[in-house]
Amino acid sequence: MNQKTLKRLEYSKIIEQLAKETISPLGRELALNLEPVDNMHLIKKWLSETTEGRELLRLDPVAEIGGWYDIREQVENCRRGILLEPEELISVGRTVSSIKKIKKFFLEKQETYPLLAEISGFLGYFADLDQRINSAILPGGEVADNASPALAQIRRQLINAQGQVKSRLENYIRSAAYQKYLQDPIVTIRENRYVIPVKQEYRSQISGIVHDQSASGATLFIEPMAVVEANNEARRLQVSEKQEIFRILSELSSLVAGVADDLMVSLESLAQLEFIIAKARYSIKLDAWEPKITSGFQLNIVNGRHPLLTGKVVPISVNIGDHFDTLVITGPNTGGKTVALKTIGLLVLMAQSGLHIPCDEGSVLGVFSNLYADIGDEQSIEQSLSTFSSHMTNIVDIIGKAGQSDLVLLDELGSGTDPTEGSALAKAILEKLHSSGAKTIATTHYGELKSFAYANNRIENASVEFDNISLRPTYKLLIGQPGRSNAFEIATRLGMAQDLVDRSRQFMTEDQIKAANLMDQLEKSCQQAQQDQEEAARVLAEARELKRNQEERERSILEKNDASLAKAKEEALNTVREARRQAEEMIKKLRESLSSQAAREREMGIQEVREQLTGMEAKNKQKLRRRDVPQNSPKEIYPGQEVFIPRFNQKGFVLTRAENDQVQIQIGVMKIMVSISDIRELESVAKSGGELQIAKIMATKARDISTNLDLRGLNSEEALSEMDKYLDDARLAGLPRVNIIHGKGTGALRVAVQEHLQSCKVKSYRLGEGGEGGEGCTVVYL
Repeated sequence: MNQKTLKRLEYSKIIEQLAKETISPLGRELALNLEPVDNMHLIKKWLSETTEGRELLRLDPVAEIGGWYDIREQVENCRRGILLEPEELISVGRTVSSIKKIKKFFLEKQETYPLLAEISGFLGYFADLDQRINSAILPGGEVADNASPALAQIRRQLINAQGQVKSRLENYIRSAAYQKYLQDPIVTIRENRYVIPVKQEYRSQISGIVHDQSASGATLFIEPMAVVEANNEARRLQVSEKQEIFRILSELSSLVAGVADDLMVSLESLAQLEFIIAKARYSIKLDAWEPKITSGFQLNIVNGRHPLLTGKVVPISVNIGDHFDTLVITGPNTGGKTVALKTIGLLVLMAQSGLHIPCDEGSVLGVFSNLYADIGDEQSIEQSLSTFSSHMTNIVDIIGKAGQSDLVLLDELGSGTDPTEGSALAKAILEKLHSSGAKTIATTHYGELKSFAYANNRIENASVEFDNISLRPTYKLLIGQPGRSNAFEIATRLGMAQDLVDRSRQFMTEDQIKAANLMDQLEKSCQQAQQDQEEAARVLAEARELKRNQEERERSILEKNDASLAKAKEEALNTVREARRQAEEMIKKLRESLSSQAAREREMGIQEVREQLTGMEAKNKQKLRRRDVPQNSPKEIYPGQEVFIPRFNQKGFVLTRAENDQVQIQIGVMKIMVSISDIRELESVAKSGGELQIAKIMATKARDISTNLDLRGLNSEEALSEMDKYLDDARLAGLPRVNIIHGKGTGALRVAVQEHLQSCKVKSYRLGEGGEGGEGCTVVYL
């Protein structure tokens, strides 16, 4: 990819932000060396890896895929035979332990993260190297006693020898005869040997070797002759300890050298995994997603956002390569043309680097061999003002290289010179690039280029939108609509005197004024159409949500009905099975009676069985009896009337009078609209055996219910139970408002009632006002 283009589009800032998401130097190096490629297979793989990394952060956010170190230097030192220090071996041991954990994790999750698992397959197997290192080296960097049996024995002997020396020296300190010779009653160490501090004037009183003296010379540190041999033994053991530690470190360093190649390959795999996770974190930070990569040289960006801008960023939607190959963007200064150009360029570079791009679903990008850009340096953060000649130098270079597989971005084409000549140059440049097949997006102020786009095939106009009411740019990119510079409006907004602006308008020709007015009307019409389209989309979304909720409610009722029918069928089958079993037992008894008894006794047995069968038949009829489903629609419909709805196999109460062949029915706590043809009239059915008619319990409640519920004197549990029943009855009765009387007292019952109302299906509630009971009453709206 062209390096000048990367610099002009500030691609390096993207890379710097990505590098901040890495942890190790290895991952940071991969991030800083990332550049776009033109291999479609590789781009798709990189993007899929980033997507998989996002899935890992979403599904397994606490997965242990870190904890390793950059041990390249330690491994190289081992290869050269250099001894590793304990701290360096600790880094190696922890890295090997992390490799084991990461390899195990992706082995278990290879179906969920196949691409990451493939990379983890290159992680080496190092047997018990980490255990050898971790057991031999303590976390503080000291070699453990159990690193070898010899070291453990040497350290035990050393402790004993040092103990003997200190014990003898303490005898000097405790001795009354020697205490007056000592500067302080302590045992200290000089030159790795135990000594005691003796006053200078008593040097001759204690026979021994002087190892040091104080700064003032008043104190001599003497090793008494009685402990010289014991100190020599301790010193010899210290040398043996160092030699054994050296041998242990050499052995561990040799083990690391033996797997140096595998460790280097594993480090590369670990760096690759960390780099992918860093790309995933950056994707989440930008709210970016994987675009669709296509083989054609085209792009279709849906609501793309500039990745380096912060705050509220206005997205742009742009396409090229499908219906047209050249796009000419016109519009005022400060309108966002250059930002749009940089946004397009950066998103293409990011996608071809395997990075997700901040845009909406449905964005499609082709793979371009090269991206060339000439963007006005006056709008760059880091560069100073460029001249017309430098622009032409860049454009000449681009024209000589750009081809069918390339994308060209040109900012303020032809600017910096005479407008007539600049416009002519711009037309010629666009014509040349268009004929070469390159996909070109150019921004300009020249009105002549608008007609140039209209007059040529596969060249399209576009503009940045300008709000004529607020006199400010909206930064939206409009494809297919040429823009105006809006110089007069911008000058007015920036404080230019109105008479000066009006005088400026007088210098325009009549044709120019007509064209400007036509463009203004067209822009207003497009803005209104866009607003209407957005409002229609919003209303459509709300309607679809309402329809979905209604279908969900109906499906819930049907599911409950199906469950009730299934339960009834199961009960009926059980009843039939029980009846069959009882009948078979009776038949068996009857046969036995007929074969063994006299005629009179047989007759009595038959009669007994007949009576049992009659009783069983009546019992089963009672079990299996069902209500007859009414077939007639009601002649008259009125609120409070109880009806039957065959569609739901439920009874309900009419809430409103019929309107447009529709009536509102309440089934339990649900209210639904039902066609009159879908409801049936209920008739009173007398019960057999002289029983009373089935009373319409719910209708009676609706008729007799009070608007007040007094809970005073009840505890919280009893009060809430009563309130639930009462609210159900109040809903069925169609009461719009009820009063829950709980009294004032300590306020505990009031708190319990209002907390419970938060989970109930009520419209709202409040404390009573003057004349309603005040704080002793809660008014509930249903």
